[in-house]
Amino acid sequence: MALDDVFHALTDPTRRAMLRDLAGGERNIGELAAPFAMSLAAASKHVKVLERAGLVRRLVKGRTHLCRLEVAPLAAAGEWLRFYEPFWMDRLDALEALLKAEDLAESGSLPRAKPR
Repeated sequence: MALDDVFHALTDPTRRAMLRDLAGGERNIGELAAPFAMSLAAASKHVKVLERAGLVRRLVKGRTHLCRLEVAPLAAAGEWLRFYEPFWMDRLDALEALLKAEDLAESGSLPRAKPR
């Protein structure tokens, strides 16, 4: 499944950083490898994982391999995650209410329960 490939590709921090870099425009393999202590071969392996997920398109011009970000698979992953947003928002709202109640209790604004 393509979504599985996208999430697999995103599990690696190096690949996530490469995608962020590609958001600024096309890069060659050397430019993608530069921020990391890795060989061109290692960078190319990361790019292959991103390509398999459909997140990157590689254009070969002579000996230069230019990579371009493909956003459609990221949009599909975002859509999948948005389905769960209401669940997390409800939980975060409940946490916020709990923390506010604790703050009020600690500040003395609310009467504390008497010990038994």
